[in-house]
Parts: sequence; C-alpha cells; structure tokens
Amino acid sequence: MSVPWEEYFQIVLEEKLLAEKPPAHEDGYINHAAQLLEKKQEMVEVEEALRAKKEEFQVKMSALKQRRKALEQKEDALKESMVRFDKFLKDTEAKQSRALRRAEEGRQTAAQKEAEAMALRKELEGLIKRKEQLERKLHKYRPFARYLEQVVSQSEEFQEIPELMARFSGLSEAQTILAERQQALHKAVEEARAELLKLVEEKNDEILHQNNRVADLQLRLEEVRAQALRWESRWVHIQNTAAQKTLLLGQIKMAALNLFQLVCKQKKEVPALAVEDTEGQLEQVQWHFQDLSATLAKLTKESLDPPPLTTRPLPRGKLLTEEAAGQRRSAGAPGPGAGCGQRAA
Repeated sequence: MSVPWEEYFQIVLEEKLLAEKPPAHEDGYINHAAQLLEKKQEMVEVEEALRAKKEEFQVKMSALKQRRKALEQKEDALKESMVRFDKFLKDTEAKQSRALRRAEEGRQTAAQKEAEAMALRKELEGLIKRKEQLERKLHKYRPFARYLEQVVSQSEEFQEIPELMARFSGLSEAQTILAERQQALHKAVEEARAELLKLVEEKNDEILHQNNRVADLQLRLEEVRAQALRWESRWVHIQNTAAQKTLLLGQIKMAALNLFQLVCKQKKEVPALAVEDTEGQLEQVQWHFQDLSATLAKLTKESLDPPPLTTRPLPRGKLLTEEAAGQRRSAGAPGPGAGCGQRAA
C-alpha cells in the first residue's frame, strides 16, 4: 500500500505552524515563514515529479501490453496462415498425383494405340504383298490371254469369252476391294498417329504447367518460412529484453532490502517488514534520511543561531497533536520507524 507522503508533510507543517509561537522580532518571523513556504514549494515540486514518473510508467506499461497483444495476434494469424498453406500444399499434391496418374493412363493408351497401329501396318504390308503377288501373276499370265482365247475356243469348259471375262471381273473386283481396304488402313494409321501426337503434346504441356506451379509454391513456402524465422527472432529478442527487465527489478529490490537492513541495523532494531514489501522498505529508508536531514539542519541552526530563552522548540515526536496522529492511524499510514520492530537485544 502506497503512503501519502505529501499529506503527511502538509499535516506536519500545518501543525508545526500552529504549535510554534512567532519569534519576538518581525524579521525572524518572516524568515521562518519564508523557509516554511520554500519547504512547501519543494514538497509540491516533489509531488509533481512523482506523479509525472507514475504517469510515465503507466503509459509505458500500457504501450508494452498493447505491443505484446499485437504480437500475439500476429503470431496467431501466422499460425493460421501456415495451417491453410499446409492444406493448400496437400490439395496441390493430390491434384498433381491425379494429373500424373492421368498422364500415365494416356501413355498406356498411346502405347496400346501404337501397338494396334503396328498390327494394322503389318496386316497392310501382308495385303500389299498379296496384291503385288496378284499383279505379278496377272502380268505374268497376260501373254496367255490369247492362248486362253484359243483354249476357250478349243475348250469345252469355257464356251464363250464372257465366261473368261467374268472370271477376270471377279479378279478385278478382288483387286479393288484390296485397294480400298489398303487405303482405309492407311487412313486409320494416320489418324491414330495424329491422335497419339496430340495426346502426348497435351500431357507434356500439363506436366510442364504442374512443374511450374510446384516451383511457385516451393518459392512461396521458402518465403513463409523466412518470415516465420524473422518473427521467431523478434519474439526471442522480446523475451530476452523482458528477462533483463526482470533481473534489473530484482537487483533494485535487493538494493532496497540492503538499505532497509542497514537502517534497522543503525537504529539497532529488528526489521519488521516482509522481504517482498519493497515499497514499504524504501519508505522507511526515506523516513530515516529525512530524520537525519532534519536533525542535521536542527543542529546546524542551533549552532549558528541559538533560540531565544522565551521560545523552546518542541521535540520532533511532539509535532503531531493527538487528533492528527489519530487521523493518520485511522488512514493506515505508517509512521517513522514502523518498518523496524523491537530493539535488538
């Protein structure tokens, strides 16, 4: 609990002004009043400085809390972005796997078509050979046409030449059928080859597109990882700074405790405040230094300007009236020496 030092000093000064009698000479009274006003002005300045320090500390603590909250929000957003990006990568890998599977199916289909085309080419080659054989035979047997006429005229099997022409027409029709079949097979081979080339080109384009997309995603992944490393470095720096502040606060508390123990040791009293009550310890140290300063000022004043016989200064312990002391006790403010217990044996 903080101690209202300003209120206490104001009560002490007012009671001192009411309790002390004015000096016999007017100049002494004026000097005394001027000193009181100067002390009061110093107290006001100290109060304003203390208030300014408290406000500055509160502003800094508020800014630090806001900054820490913003960093936590950014960290949560970054984690959420990493989760979405991992999901996106998984979806992309699944799509790439499906594309590769379709490409493999296309390659298998193309291989099957190529095998069928090879079979058709072999069949075509066989038919061409058969045609050539027939043409050779026809050319070979043409010189015998006249001989056949003679044979027909002389043979009993063929009575007329149309019978021989019918036989020739049958052979000609067979040749035409073979030619048409050869042309159809050739056209089928060309169509299969064109379809195969088109399918291979489409699959190559799709594979190239997927490779480019994977490269872009890999680059984005590296950028996100670099950004995560930068934020992690900043977070470590903030933690190190907080640790340094905590160490400094511990050193300040230890110094305050040492000063308080020195004061109690000088007063030959046992420390009565808790070790964690740093504020109360500093207040007791301040009280002690104020008492020493007042005692030194009093001794200096008495040595330089002895008080008149008609005026006897009251002891420091009697400056507060019973009413003021009761008010301070009801307010809960500790007095001088409240932090030290009984005198050491």
